[in-house]
Amino acid sequence: MTTPSSEPNESQCAVYLKALGDPLRLQIVRALQTGPLSVSDLSILVEQEIGTVSHHLRVLFHADLVQTQREGKFIYYSLKDGLLAGRGKAKQSALNLGCCQLDMGPMNPS
Repeated sequence: MTTPSSEPNESQCAVYLKALGDPLRLQIVRALQTGPLSVSDLSILVEQEIGTVSHHLRVLFHADLVQTQREGKFIYYSLKDGLLAGRGKAKQSALNLGCCQLDMGPMNPS
């Protein structure tokens, strides 16, 4: 799959946008802007069942928007390298999909 930092074709761009087209997946992406989180952590943050969050993480993973890292028995999810737009230490809220940038505000507390 094409990485978000390279020039994706229209098909890959559509895959990214389709994966981000669900309100819960947008909440998950906003939560992951702060750094890697486990399914359990995300479940608490977005106030959804672990199974529901896991399903949406699979969609984001297959769209190549998130990556995983195993630490012992836990799997941590993070945004794919190069996905957050901009440089430096400033917290970025825009996703660089290659074909466009999506301005993401911080996660809204429920």
